[in-house]
Amino acid sequence: MKPVGFDDMHLKNGLLDMIRAKGFSEPTPIQVQTIPLALDGHDVMGQARTGTGKTAAFGIPILNCLVPAGGMQALVICPTRELSVQVRNELASLGRALEIQVVAVYGGQSIEIQFQELARQPEIVVATPGRLMDHLRRGSVCLEDLRFVVLDEADEMLDMGFLPDIELILSECPPTRQTFLFSATLPEEVRELGMRFMQDPVIMLVDADEPTVPIVEQRCYRVHPGRKIQALCQLLEAEKPSVSLVFCRTKKGVDELTYRLVQRGFKAEALHGDMSQRERDQVMSRFRQGRLRVLVATDLASRGLDIDMVSHVINFDIPEAPDIYVHRIGRTGRAGRDGVAITLVEPAQTRQLRLIERHIDRRITICECPNRNRSRDQHEDELFNRVVKAGRQVSNNYRNMVRRMLDREDAVTILAGALKLLEEGSAAPTTNATPNDSVTLLEETTTVNVEIPWGRAHGIKAEQLVQWLVNRTLLREEQIVDIEIDKQSTYLEIPFEYVDEIYQVCNHLEYLQPTPKRKPHPFARWSKAHSSTGR
Repeated sequence: MKPVGFDDMHLKNGLLDMIRAKGFSEPTPIQVQTIPLALDGHDVMGQARTGTGKTAAFGIPILNCLVPAGGMQALVICPTRELSVQVRNELASLGRALEIQVVAVYGGQSIEIQFQELARQPEIVVATPGRLMDHLRRGSVCLEDLRFVVLDEADEMLDMGFLPDIELILSECPPTRQTFLFSATLPEEVRELGMRFMQDPVIMLVDADEPTVPIVEQRCYRVHPGRKIQALCQLLEAEKPSVSLVFCRTKKGVDELTYRLVQRGFKAEALHGDMSQRERDQVMSRFRQGRLRVLVATDLASRGLDIDMVSHVINFDIPEAPDIYVHRIGRTGRAGRDGVAITLVEPAQTRQLRLIERHIDRRITICECPNRNRSRDQHEDELFNRVVKAGRQVSNNYRNMVRRMLDREDAVTILAGALKLLEEGSAAPTTNATPNDSVTLLEETTTVNVEIPWGRAHGIKAEQLVQWLVNRTLLREEQIVDIEIDKQSTYLEIPFEYVDEIYQVCNHLEYLQPTPKRKPHPFARWSKAHSSTGR
């Protein structure tokens, strides 16, 4: 069967011209499913991830049906200013040949400017809930003639607490309108909202079987919680990403990590919801101009950003939900470009990683951190250049202070102390690394024997057990040093830090049942003979 193309959708010639001008040769899966339904007058509730073309999916049928110079006929509600601007630009570009006006209204912009734009009676208004409510109270927006309403990123709007505003806005819209709802996820509250305010919506789950971007290279690094910043710096030095987006779970975490990265000489800035709109605009302007290489952000602040040039997405904090992971890595590998997604995983977060892997139906490659000696040399060079540059710019007061210090202490001690203070709070690579200073995967210097209370009598086989453990933990085959299978027990020699993981998964051996006489939990015995430290 011939695939459906834009030419088969009975669109206006001017709209087809703009679609071709934008380089859209074939519709994406969500566009193939949505556009014909929308043109037939159906309400649509769709689950679609970032980068699937959903703006054009609802924008093309709306633009095809609008009457030029017919006043406000379509409303698109978005959670953030950035997404509103992005949607406005996309719709304005598609509707240019049809002479359709599109206006975006959002907080942080002068409301007087928005009054002037709304007075021109644009056919489409793209708005954030808060600013739209402000215009409704002032009477500068009228919803009584609306023919189309779109809720974009509905799950995010509910997470941000906009549900009361959205309910009020929808209740003010004409009941005969056509409604589209798109969401990264479709939890119960989103579905319930749709069922209350939509007319028999057609529910679509787009890319449900392939939730990730195929061209994105995905890797994870197992790191000690106290060495994550050091590991991140080492990865940035080794990877040298042109533009990277680093995700943290909290606003406080974003600020702290940004401060540490700047301390280490990286051009990094923060982006989160506590910043004013002007501050966020300035950060994004510098980001797009290439004046900073690392943007540290929360999930909410990054939603809807037009940042197609990102080469690396780094999960400094592993996301709590698999859907969030999918959205994060969707920030790279866009528009046909290659992309890299890196996740730092603490030992206690193995279960979260496994949930993500099951969701995307793919094992994420576990890699070793880059060679620390190379990173140390790079770091020393950068530190040297920073110190020399600062020294050439100091006033005579600093020079006199140094002379007085040299009268009391030798130069090496003074400079070493100054470097230590310069890096206070950010762990630097060291020559004589101890286990706590390592930025490779967790140190594997001590092994233990773990007893599993199942053996030959229960059907245990070495090869089968190894594969079972590798599939459910972060252990690699070569890290299972030795296996000894007795009649009622099996002994594994593994690195000490994996013991808790083994305990957890062995409580869920699907094909075995522990013998009644055995205790439910295995136990570990220290094996000094196998300690590579010699202690």
